[in-house]
Amino acid sequence: MDHQPQILSAPLSPSRGVAFFRRVAGPIWLRMGVTSVLEVRGRHTGRQIKVTLFPVEVDGARYLVSFGGITDWVRNLRAAGGGELHRKGRGESITAVEVDGDERERAIAAYLGRLGPIRRDRDPVKKDFDRLPNAADHPTFRVEPTG
Repeated sequence: MDHQPQILSAPLSPSRGVAFFRRVAGPIWLRMGVTSVLEVRGRHTGRQIKVTLFPVEVDGARYLVSFGGITDWVRNLRAAGGGELHRKGRGESITAVEVDGDERERAIAAYLGRLGPIRRDRDPVKKDFDRLPNAADHPTFRVEPTG
């Protein structure tokens, strides 16, 4: 993608309910392989930064969706163009291609579908996601293995 998408909203911090849910369930999901850890070089410091994410698969392609909008990991991944994705103790070098339009919409739908069939008005994760209602507010990257 040659251009940076328009930033519609500032990044959001997770609500207290989502932050608690991540602290409690996050380590379990990581061990089970439900989540992955993205390791990407910081755009200012050059240090490796780690963030836990929920990758989704759509039509055989893997995607990373930004839950909170234009966050630091998004800015770092845009600057670096790739990094390492770790799942269940195994890492792979990846290239990240930012997508938009229909491809982004399908990845976001898969991401939200992965959260389960809980009603939106009762699910703190989906309620948080809806605080940025426009798909353009959720940068989405197709993950491709490097080498």
